[in-house]
Amino acid sequence: MSPTLHIEACGPGLTVQDAGRFGLRRYGVAWAGAADRARHALANALVGNPAGAAALEVTVAGARLSSSGGPVRLAAVGADLSVGGSAVPPATAVDVPDGAEVTLSAARPGAYGYLAVSGGLLTAPEMGSRSAHLRSGLGGGSLEAGARLPCGPAPAGSLLRFAGRLPGAGGALRVVRGPQDSHFSEGEWTRFLEVEWRVHPRSDRMGIRLDGPALRHRASADIVSDAVLPGVVQVPGDGRPLVLMRDCQTTGGYPKIACVIAADLDRLAQSRAGDALRLVEVSPETALAATRDYVAWLRALPARLVAADATPDRLHHANLIDGVHDARRADPDG
Repeated sequence: MSPTLHIEACGPGLTVQDAGRFGLRRYGVAWAGAADRARHALANALVGNPAGAAALEVTVAGARLSSSGGPVRLAAVGADLSVGGSAVPPATAVDVPDGAEVTLSAARPGAYGYLAVSGGLLTAPEMGSRSAHLRSGLGGGSLEAGARLPCGPAPAGSLLRFAGRLPGAGGALRVVRGPQDSHFSEGEWTRFLEVEWRVHPRSDRMGIRLDGPALRHRASADIVSDAVLPGVVQVPGDGRPLVLMRDCQTTGGYPKIACVIAADLDRLAQSRAGDALRLVEVSPETALAATRDYVAWLRALPARLVAADATPDRLHHANLIDGVHDARRADPDG
């Protein structure tokens, strides 16, 4: 009997995501895949999986799970994990015995968190991927209580943790000019970069809407539909920019004023409704260099991990406050 994760309870938006569904955009099939590839890859690396293995993606609500069929190794990144009521340190793998209850919090501090399991989630692939694409239903859509997810057993070897920093933290999102930037005056382009945009509540895995002043087109807001990709910034008729994300369609009929560079898409995905966003123009050469650095960071992930030390976990559960003294007093016993 192979190990299985059981979804005992969960909120909306819990899905299975791997690296994505590639090579099919010419047929109208979206990429999908993890909204934040760096956190997804890190969670997988912690349990010994390839970067693109299928894992759970959690959003605004958490989940309660259990396991059966043998022990499994889990790691959460971007969400809090506890096993049998005991908290697991962030970005640290843990071996979970058969039948143990596992609690996964909502994503924090961002919008998406990941729970990886040793061997990956072995759900049935559709069109070469296990990723759920919510608009089409490919990959099974959102998970509900009662779902059973086959997975691999806990591997031999030391538990791992990550004590480094994720790439691309803070600062303005970098953009390059889009193929239809000529549909906007230079003044509108400057305004696009100078405005402090806000993430609109009607944002999701398909696209992030930017709230702010309407951008004015030179003429019509319509173009002959052509190819779009995640990161593309379309400006529809209402003038409010829309940044396409992992679940985006394959073609679009609105002018593309810009494109958020690939290396910054994870950070954009983690923005929540109401968050402020600023944009800065970079050259295509800078965008390519940043993408190479991002890919190099992902490839080097296994080498960035260290053996998990049990000491911090023991300290976490110890009562270190009992009997504390004021060090400013001359006689600590007085």
